[in-house]
Amino acid sequence: MRIDIITVLPEMLEPFTNQSILGRAQSKGLAEIHVHNLRDYTKDKHRRVDDYPFGGFAGMVMQCQPIDDCIAALKAERDYDEVIYTSPDGEQFTQAVANELSLKENIIILCGHYKGIDHRIREHLITREISIGDYVLTGGELAAAVMADAVVRVIPGVIGDEQSALSDCFQDNMLSAPVYTRPADYKGWRVPDILLSGHEANIKEWELNQMLERTKKLRPDLLNNEQD
Repeated sequence: MRIDIITVLPEMLEPFTNQSILGRAQSKGLAEIHVHNLRDYTKDKHRRVDDYPFGGFAGMVMQCQPIDDCIAALKAERDYDEVIYTSPDGEQFTQAVANELSLKENIIILCGHYKGIDHRIREHLITREISIGDYVLTGGELAAAVMADAVVRVIPGVIGDEQSALSDCFQDNMLSAPVYTRPADYKGWRVPDILLSGHEANIKEWELNQMLERTKKLRPDLLNNEQD
């Protein structure tokens, strides 16, 4: 898949998108991530992409023209399944959304900044608005990085052990079971005997029970959402 990220701070994203899982996915040819500097598309001689809001409100607003021109330039080269805007009032980003987006071929992520973007862009060009949480960040770059990482890592072949991604938290609307590694006894803190038994069926049953119990205790809302 291909992800195009539009931002006023490309230097903030470029190191991240070339490291770890995202870098590995690109080297394998399983994903492409391209970061675009919105200032390259402004017609302002000072490379400004924002202006004062009508109505006397506080803050600055990202202008239509550079965003429109950037998206148009990208769309002239290929079709896009989604044009996503990172917004605190968008739909909540979840593992289910990440799984869904991983099946897309091409997506654009527009990073919000300042007080936000001119609402006409949201009305006419944005197909989906997504929030990574009920809080406000200085810009959408961190949100875009979070989404890119969560989406790319579940693409088949990106992670060597694909079962690892499938057993992550939230894949079945439940938290993961506890995990342990060697030594089996550290300062008297012992690994549960069942995990040392080698009995695959019993271990699987223990894992499922732990997932359910931990979810009930720590995130009961996940089970309520599943019932809804």
